[in-house]
Amino acid sequence: MPGQPNLLIIIADDLGFSDIGCYGGEISTPNLDELAQQGIRLLNYHTAAACSPTRAMVLSGTDAHLGGLGCLIEYKAHPLRRKRWAGKAGYEGFLNQDVACLPEVLEDNGYNTILSGKWHLGMRKDHGPWSRGFQKSFTMLPGCSNHYGWEPVVEDNRPGMLMGGRPVHAEDGVHLKIEPNRNEDHEGFYSSDKYAHKMIQYLSQRTAEEKEKPFFGYLAYSAPHWPLQAPKATMAKYRGIYDNGPHALRQRRLAKLVEMGLVGRDVVPHEIVAPELSEWDKFDGYKRKCSARAMEAYAAMVDRMDHSIGKVLDHLRQTGEYENTMIIFMSDNGAEGAALEAIPVLGEKIKEAIHKYYDNSLDNIGAWNSFAWLGPLWAQASTAPSRL
Repeated sequence: MPGQPNLLIIIADDLGFSDIGCYGGEISTPNLDELAQQGIRLLNYHTAAACSPTRAMVLSGTDAHLGGLGCLIEYKAHPLRRKRWAGKAGYEGFLNQDVACLPEVLEDNGYNTILSGKWHLGMRKDHGPWSRGFQKSFTMLPGCSNHYGWEPVVEDNRPGMLMGGRPVHAEDGVHLKIEPNRNEDHEGFYSSDKYAHKMIQYLSQRTAEEKEKPFFGYLAYSAPHWPLQAPKATMAKYRGIYDNGPHALRQRRLAKLVEMGLVGRDVVPHEIVAPELSEWDKFDGYKRKCSARAMEAYAAMVDRMDHSIGKVLDHLRQTGEYENTMIIFMSDNGAEGAALEAIPVLGEKIKEAIHKYYDNSLDNIGAWNSFAWLGPLWAQASTAPSRL
């Protein structure tokens, strides 16, 4: 590579091991597959089990506890857990000053530093990305939000009804009000599209002097984290693919992983563990359809994320920077296998919020005003052959 290389880190949110094509998945991910073909696929790469700790380790290069994020920010804030972690070193709930943040180090070495997407390393202004070395940032500060920008529980001043806190987007330290995309207009807000667009915008707006310097881009998606929401046209590509259920999907993916040489033929997959839910064969017809539709929405989110990544890569090719850019793609953890309705205390609030604000009827799953999640059965199709 001529000169100092650019660095682009792309992080998916709760993506499973076999979800993308280059790891045996049936979801269309041509851009990520091309990157894998041109680069290296890792099979023994470990993350933390949750968002904040992994992101802290990626950006600090050290253990999450040393950086103050030994657990999710939301876990520390929860009344039932606050006493357990309050005042303990390693659980401050934000990326502390005991560790250097990667963009700080790179900025000191002449890099332009850019963030677009999820932060989840501190909510206060002095804990934001603009305070940790990012020269330009468009970010979602907490762990999750509606992918179309619609937050009824916040509008109704009841953010505690859903885990994730009060969704806040900010640009360079200034909080932004996201206009809800109720029509699912392709020009309106959709998280994956917006984060890719802002990354391209920041790269395009560099001055001539800045373009002489290498850049560090941190493109941090909130997909495919719940709520599962995706454009209807993308969801239509996956209609009916998951009707045979999560067990059948798990077997198909395992067979593909073996065929591709990514899993040895002698590997014994971990047994499925899903105590929170009845087995698929006990579901009634409507429940099966709704469950499969949620998986279709999940697949569409991964598909759309890949599509937006392709736009960023195309921009780098057009500017001649692609060949001098080291690109790393990863997920912050494996597929989200929690049954949200079964979580103590939170479960009843989830049900209350969905009943009051959302439409989770079969034909509306995946829409801007739906709120679905993957659950442990589908998640274990994504994480096989490992346990959830």
